[in-house]
Amino acid sequence: MSRITVENVTRRYGDVRAVDGVSLDVAHGDFLVLLGPSGCGKSTLLRMIAGLVPPSDGRVLVDGRDVTETPARDRDLAMVFQSYALYPHLTVERNIGFPLRARKQRKADIRRRVAEVADILDLGKLLDRRPRELSGGQRQRVALGRALVRDPGAFLMDEPLSNLDAQLRTATRTEITELHRRLGRTFVYVTHDQVEAMTMATSVAVLNRGRLEQVGTPTEVYDTPASAFVAGFLGSPPMNLLDAEIVTRDGRLHAVAAGVDVPLGLGEPGEQAQRPVTLGVRPEHLSLLPASVVAGPASEAGAPNGAAPAPAATLRGTVRAIENLGSEEIAHCRVGEAEVAVRARRPAGFTVGEAVVLTVRPEHIHLFDRESGRRLVWRPDRDAPVPAARVPVAT
Repeated sequence: MSRITVENVTRRYGDVRAVDGVSLDVAHGDFLVLLGPSGCGKSTLLRMIAGLVPPSDGRVLVDGRDVTETPARDRDLAMVFQSYALYPHLTVERNIGFPLRARKQRKADIRRRVAEVADILDLGKLLDRRPRELSGGQRQRVALGRALVRDPGAFLMDEPLSNLDAQLRTATRTEITELHRRLGRTFVYVTHDQVEAMTMATSVAVLNRGRLEQVGTPTEVYDTPASAFVAGFLGSPPMNLLDAEIVTRDGRLHAVAAGVDVPLGLGEPGEQAQRPVTLGVRPEHLSLLPASVVAGPASEAGAPNGAAPAPAATLRGTVRAIENLGSEEIAHCRVGEAEVAVRARRPAGFTVGEAVVLTVRPEHIHLFDRESGRRLVWRPDRDAPVPAARVPVAT
């Protein structure tokens, strides 16, 4: 196993910072997923760890040893590429054994090690075939086998499932997760697919425009996103994000906007608590009610005319579209000028054009600073919500 440490690493291409001051600590046996949209710098970061791209600044350590200037072949790290990178003229057996032949190991040792790896990956019956005779999933397993045969300290994988169809991707995802569990090795895995991140990782590092947004377990980054970017990137549909204002009403804090009234359950605030925010709520935490159930239309400020605020947050809108996903439905609603998605069990019983009220418990509300996008946390000593630290790290 290997512990991989990245210290303030930056990679510049001219005036562009593909990776900008990223620091990470990948523990022994961890399965870290580098997650983010295309162009966020995750593959560049992985290649700097592998030694295929030199950092412009910062350093990379493996088990406490500075390997920033060490060639890739001497880092004890195995890379699995998106394109498989198999030799088309070699059999599966010779493809898997290639790294050992390159190190001039004994033929008997190579045969034994290839047989062990083929057994782990269920490739024993395919050893005499060539890559063109294999399916995409089988080729991916051969690429994994070629990395595994070296017995490296860590595996680096650059979107290894992106060329597979949906069904095969699910099966191979399970195989890789099981392989990690059995080997207990360190895995660093790049993907833009949040499903892969949520189902495979022990920890997730979310990147955006070359910078690290958040590091944590899959549960932490989903339930407690550190920024509006993380909140809007994770989830299908992602978290609903609406512009709102924090105001004081009857000595309590509320987040309000057109069609929105969200009591925050916080009282006796100072004047600095009143501020513009981005309000977030997951689609699965919203409930739909017919508008007739809640008396009184919403005012432009977001509260029912002449009525006290409801104990649960309320958003008033109109159903614009309904997606049937089989066991559940996604209702897309217009709330003020915002689009809000609601996940509900099918049949939800609503029709397009129907006026509805969306309710949510206060504990499921997320608030982000409008300007920086950082998550807001309540500070009683300040009588106000303040931005959390830039990159919360799981402990």
